[in-house]
Amino acid sequence: MNAVRPVLLRLMLAGVVLGTLIGTAGAADVGVSRQPAKAMAQPLVDWTGLYFGAHAGFGGGRSAAAISDPARVTGRNDFGGLIGGVQGGYNLWLPSGLLLGTEADISFPSYIESNSIVSKLATARSDVTHQWDFIGSARGRIGYATGPWLAYTTGGFAFAGERYLNDLPSGDREKTLGARYGWTAGAGLEYAFAPHWSARLEYLYYRFDGTSVQFPSAAQYTATMDFQSVRVGLNRKLDLNPASANLSAASLTDPESDRWEIHGQTTYLGQGYPSFAAPYSGSNSLTPASQYKATWSNSLFLNARLWDGGEVYYNPELLQGFGFNDTVGIAGFTNGEAQRSNFPYPHYNTTRLFARQTFGLGGEQEELDNGPTQLSDKADISRLTLQAGKFAVLDVFDGNDFAKDTRKDFMNWALWAPGAFDYSADKVGLSYGATAELNQKQWALRGGYFLMVSESNSNSFDSNLFQRGEYLLELETRYSLLGQPGKLRAIGWLNSAYMGSYRDTLNNPAFNLNIALTRTGRIKYGYVFSVEQVVTDDVGLFGRWSWNDGKTEIMAFTDIDASLSLGTSIKGTRWGRPDDVIGIGGAINGLSRDHRDFLAAGGLGILIGDGQLNYSRERILETYYAYALNKWFTLTADYQLVTNPAYNADRGPVHVFSGRLHGEF
Repeated sequence: MNAVRPVLLRLMLAGVVLGTLIGTAGAADVGVSRQPAKAMAQPLVDWTGLYFGAHAGFGGGRSAAAISDPARVTGRNDFGGLIGGVQGGYNLWLPSGLLLGTEADISFPSYIESNSIVSKLATARSDVTHQWDFIGSARGRIGYATGPWLAYTTGGFAFAGERYLNDLPSGDREKTLGARYGWTAGAGLEYAFAPHWSARLEYLYYRFDGTSVQFPSAAQYTATMDFQSVRVGLNRKLDLNPASANLSAASLTDPESDRWEIHGQTTYLGQGYPSFAAPYSGSNSLTPASQYKATWSNSLFLNARLWDGGEVYYNPELLQGFGFNDTVGIAGFTNGEAQRSNFPYPHYNTTRLFARQTFGLGGEQEELDNGPTQLSDKADISRLTLQAGKFAVLDVFDGNDFAKDTRKDFMNWALWAPGAFDYSADKVGLSYGATAELNQKQWALRGGYFLMVSESNSNSFDSNLFQRGEYLLELETRYSLLGQPGKLRAIGWLNSAYMGSYRDTLNNPAFNLNIALTRTGRIKYGYVFSVEQVVTDDVGLFGRWSWNDGKTEIMAFTDIDASLSLGTSIKGTRWGRPDDVIGIGGAINGLSRDHRDFLAAGGLGILIGDGQLNYSRERILETYYAYALNKWFTLTADYQLVTNPAYNADRGPVHVFSGRLHGEF
């Protein structure tokens, strides 16, 4: 039951967000046409037309499974978790109020692996894991619409994509992909809160045919599955009237209200490298054979203003892809989009869900530009901002105009972030916490507290509030040099977490380099100094120096105990391409004595561990050219040179070539 509570809490928070969007926009005029003049005339919504949208909610089901190899083992399993996906369809609204429609949709499990496990069965010869990758449908809809409200029933064809993994006693793994089909039925309630926007609450039940899988080892696996989902959704109606059609990105996302905004992005990032020299490899080594991997992320940012100074932000994402070698082998990893979870199909994540309250302290004001995590507003320069919920530590701390967003500028972990900053995060880079910021014209002071993961490189958080956690303090000062603005930042951080010790592990041969055996409550601390300086309107410089004590295992980011990075960002105004950007940067990463001794003995870190270590500092050079295709899309060519990958002078260098397509609105 304890495992269910966080899921229910997230669903309740998501419902609050959706209810807020509906409530704050409900007062707007939602009509696109009106009845002839009468007393108390009510606005009408035209439901006829194409629409597309996204949804999120909770989905789960039950499976009855069996393995025969040749002994027969059976079992039943209930499964479930957060889901997310997309939908699109067409409605025909008749004068009587009857609505006829068709819709297709597809849903994906969350990034928590256990949510996608349909069943697990084991025998002496087999250990089978059955997972679902996606569930979708093609359905008809029939309902009745009156004004902004629509009630409907729906049903039709259902399909699911699955994978079957069999781990053998030899250590080998057999994998089979499959699909199954069935039917689905359900009902929903939808509300049009603006001329082109509607929100819905929907329930669907799925019934699938049984499946039968024959593994190469001769094990036979059979299973039944049904599935249910309760989800909230957001739809955008397309106006295809030639006289008024305007399908630009700006028109499609126009919120039609000054109390809420919608932003979105998509980023496809592919990386490859040719083979390189490596006399030996370990379990966390980058393979010396040539390799290509890619990641793809799709995001929505739904932001609403509740009252003066009060805002709520919801950021659902679909994440897919892999980093090199399952994101191991280089401390300054080459793809900031490659998290430590590998997704062959898109996986849903509630990346951000937080509330923000700003208190103006009077005096001069400034305009706050709208963005994915900022509503446009006019605010006092002197202000106090409080924020709490789920978000990334680096959303608030270590801001940088030139090296911050791996979807738009530098890709290497040691360049878009301070390498030795072991900030609180799960495997996809998010945490739960609260922050406070006091902003003045020439400086800002920020403090925060975040939950720490319960053990290194995990998705679960330690709920011992204040006994465990990360504490941060940042001072940002702003200045002018030769008439150009600059910023200096200093961050001090302290982690109280359940951590293992490198030296304690080495000192006890009985532990066999298993650092988990030394885990207990420990303190890890460090600092970050950074600078950014505008040189001209088109040229900027940045630098970061980060350090941690290097005595205990890395909890969340990467195996770096000291890092220095420098770089520049140059806009293309001089050659007639003002929206293009060139970036050039470099980083030098190092390890503490305890950390390098642990790795040299054969220990494993979060990202590195070759089994041996001829230690030398890891050096990274990155350069990119971002070519603006138009207002919304940018194509980037990127090159990275990694010398001494994973601090090992016996391996490399590695030449990494990348291409990135990024779109945003």
